[in-house]
Amino acid sequence: MHGGESGGGGESGAVSGGGAQPESGAGGVDTHCPYCALQCGMTLRAGADGPEVVERTAFPVNRGALCGKGRTSAEVLSTAVRLTGPLVRGADGALAPASWEEALDRVAAGLLRVRAEHGRDAVGVFGGGGLTNEKAYALGKFARVVLRTSQIDYNGRFCMSSAAVAHQRAFGLDRGLPFPLADVSATGCVILVGSNLADTMPPALRYLTELKRNGGTLIVVDPRRTRTAEQADLHLQPRPGTDLALALGLLHLVVAEGRLDTGFIAGRTAGWERTLPAVMAHWPELVERITGVPVPQLRRAVALFCDAPESMVLTARGPEQQAKGTDTVSAWINLCLATGRAGRPLSGYGCLTGQGNGQGGREHGQKADQLPGYRKLDDPAARAHVAAVWGVDPDDLPGPGRSAYELLDALGRDVHALLLMGSNPVVSAPRARHVEERIAALDFLAVCDVVLSETAAMADVVLPVTQWAEETGTTTNLEGRVILRRKAVDPPPGVRSDLEVLGALAGRLGCEKGFPADPEEVFEELRRASAGGPADYSGISYRRIVAEDGVFWPCPRDGAERTETGEPAGTPRLFLDRFATPDGRARFTAVEHRPSAEEPTPEYPYYLTTGRVLAQYQSGAQTRRVRELNAAAPGPFVQLHPRLAARLGVGEGEPIAVTSRRGRAVAPARLSPAIRPDTVFMPFHWPGEGRANTLTNPALDPASRMPEFKVCAVRVERVERVERA
Repeated sequence: MHGGESGGGGESGAVSGGGAQPESGAGGVDTHCPYCALQCGMTLRAGADGPEVVERTAFPVNRGALCGKGRTSAEVLSTAVRLTGPLVRGADGALAPASWEEALDRVAAGLLRVRAEHGRDAVGVFGGGGLTNEKAYALGKFARVVLRTSQIDYNGRFCMSSAAVAHQRAFGLDRGLPFPLADVSATGCVILVGSNLADTMPPALRYLTELKRNGGTLIVVDPRRTRTAEQADLHLQPRPGTDLALALGLLHLVVAEGRLDTGFIAGRTAGWERTLPAVMAHWPELVERITGVPVPQLRRAVALFCDAPESMVLTARGPEQQAKGTDTVSAWINLCLATGRAGRPLSGYGCLTGQGNGQGGREHGQKADQLPGYRKLDDPAARAHVAAVWGVDPDDLPGPGRSAYELLDALGRDVHALLLMGSNPVVSAPRARHVEERIAALDFLAVCDVVLSETAAMADVVLPVTQWAEETGTTTNLEGRVILRRKAVDPPPGVRSDLEVLGALAGRLGCEKGFPADPEEVFEELRRASAGGPADYSGISYRRIVAEDGVFWPCPRDGAERTETGEPAGTPRLFLDRFATPDGRARFTAVEHRPSAEEPTPEYPYYLTTGRVLAQYQSGAQTRRVRELNAAAPGPFVQLHPRLAARLGVGEGEPIAVTSRRGRAVAPARLSPAIRPDTVFMPFHWPGEGRANTLTNPALDPASRMPEFKVCAVRVERVERVERA
């Protein structure tokens, strides 16, 4: 059944349908890495022991460079580590092999039973930022047309939703980077806030290296002295949760030192007068007390940023995964606007999207409040346009639903059944022990995944689906570049694509048409659904993506800008002439610093911050199955300063307990002077007693609904020998 109907047609020009394997290169297929939002180009070819990855230098983002995760990504294709057939839970409570017909029938029956007993919104859908655009689009359509539920969101809410809201507020449009990544190496100064590119996106580090080689400067803002911070000309090391005050303090100095770009403010922005009072209330000495960053470092940062002819601010999860993440990002955008570092070449603000398709995944319908093309679900015109493409009455489309954590928190209460694709919230969600309990309380859980993740192991039905090299589909990288991940190998016989699964379930639930299995056919419909929306893909085709090494959105089919060959022009650089607001002006946002949802107390005297390590990715569901990566990063740890370790009587490698108001985690101590003495760090890739997200705080940003992953109050204790025994 793999492949389904042939699709495409029109101007697209078929490249690779669901089953075709395209010819490419010398004995290999050009495709893209399945992991982070760089979506590095690579070639997959047949090797003596199975598929193997080789470098592809032509793709402009990574230019051949691959990190260890990308280089070993073919190992997850092995049948030894992945699912090869459906599983259903039997009367004895154990998962057992089943036929596809039995498994699909069980899923359809479970969803129908819950809907009949509790109503449409008792059925939820949870997606993933690693799904292709085609799958994200089909999943959102399935939720709203087949299930007719409002209860859909995805784990990309935990990625860059705060930056997305701040982008919309300031610029009228959300795209992670409004310029190609290559522009970073050509600017004069970069402030990198809360990102450890050396571990999270290693091939991107070359752009910072080239920046410095070209005479530019790098400022890194991070509570830890990471491998990225070691490359910086200036490392600002604030207390966790104080990035907002830091940005306000820098802008205060810009005003005080007469460094405002008054012409840019007057000509291309609005709202500066409302923003100024809060800025002036954050004088340098106050900001030093809040953040711990000395005033001389604040002054030097302003000088480096403003003295450069062009400069940028790039943020990542550090400032964004906070209960004030939207306001924090807005404060950094305000710094760019006030200094004229926006809307011109080689200057601006950008967000480093984390997940492989975190950008495209939210553009086409997985988020609770959005329709394809980045349209708003509560906009009557948007509903009418998409409903016409889908062939349904706009009034039949449900309204906005719950955000990701709120949806997970409602499981077993208001939401009694869940269809989950490409996510592992048992490890990745905040307050993870509670989320695990909510998942266990469901009447019915169906999971589509490549491997038996910790969440899939709890399911009533597990459906094994194809992965990156076994299917064709588009993703949208952190630059807004739409690329094509092409099928290179056949999946195992017992595996089907997510598109096939959705089509089969739709048929069982009464929708015989509208869910084709061919990804190019789905993309053609996505183009029509996105046409005229903020994220307009209507001028993009599979043929063009391959020919041009990706096409930047927006790319309207009927746009006035055309390429030399007459094709609709993509948009590598946004906002050079006007911003995407009604009057074309960027908006300042008046924000004030406020404490984190949890500050240290005598009972919980330290900060916990979380993040990733070089050899693992996200919840680790796939990378923990790769031998080389596990050898490099075999398990969780607690990084703490030697002074704190001495106070606790803990040595290197000894077990240490970290306790928050939500639970307790135990992992070996890793001593390092690179972290603040008042802070501990844990990576979040592992389940079990070392699960970092047992501790994290689900306090939500009021605008983005982002949980506060990056800061909570904890107690840190030595694990006594008697307890270990």
